[in-house]
Amino acid sequence: MKDLNHYVDIYKEQLKKGDIQEAYTALVKYVTRLGTTLSKNLSESYSFGSLFQGYMDYTYFYYSNDFLKKRKLKMGLVLNHSKMQFEVWLLGQTIPIQEKYWHYFKTTKWNEHRTTKPQYAILETVLIENPNFNDLDVLSKQIEDNLVLVTQDIIQDIKRSKLT
Repeated sequence: MKDLNHYVDIYKEQLKKGDIQEAYTALVKYVTRLGTTLSKNLSESYSFGSLFQGYMDYTYFYYSNDFLKKRKLKMGLVLNHSKMQFEVWLLGQTIPIQEKYWHYFKTTKWNEHRTTKPQYAILETVLIENPNFNDLDVLSKQIEDNLVLVTQDIIQDIKRSKLT
């Protein structure tokens, strides 16, 4: 295993180039604007939380509605930096809630290729696999449309589960 100084040297080299900072800043600004746009456009259906920048791994914000809140659940719109894709996650407020819903969702289409629970969520699904960041208006519309459909589909599965 390489020592930390090796990784720090590579990190410094990349920072000197400036590309990483430019990309990261632009991505965080975009997801921030996206949250504001979704909050305006979908305010009758969902409430949206603040942005979490993560550690260059995930940038995300939560959203929810009364149905989810009653079950101590929430959704997350996540930019997965390593895969550079947008995802929707279903999350529970506590570990017991996550376990209860994981038990149901592990046998659904949402987790059909998983053998273990996701690290942070009950389920994770890809919303936009290869986002085109050169046309942010089109990307935002794709995300909004897909977010609405996927979230409605997940909520329908929660209703079918009869879990409270």
